[in-house]
Amino acid sequence: MAEDTIFLDLRGLNCPLPVMKTRKHLKRMEKGDQLLVEATDPMSAIDIPHMCQEDGHVLIDVKMVGDVRQFKIEC
Repeated sequence: MAEDTIFLDLRGLNCPLPVMKTRKHLKRMEKGDQLLVEATDPMSAIDIPHMCQEDGHVLIDVKMVGDVRQFKIEC
């Protein structure tokens, strides 16, 4: 398991790119690794949690920081 959370900046990308890039990145990670995704696309609020549920990842936290939505995901 990684000691640090990996950061993925997807700000400015529109649907379906945030969920596609998140899924691609998670496939390269090991079980237990954590990924912090930042996205500005409003659909990411639906798409990323749904992708986590479909693919068996743990959505640890979702929060808004200004106009950026942050998703903390465990692989």
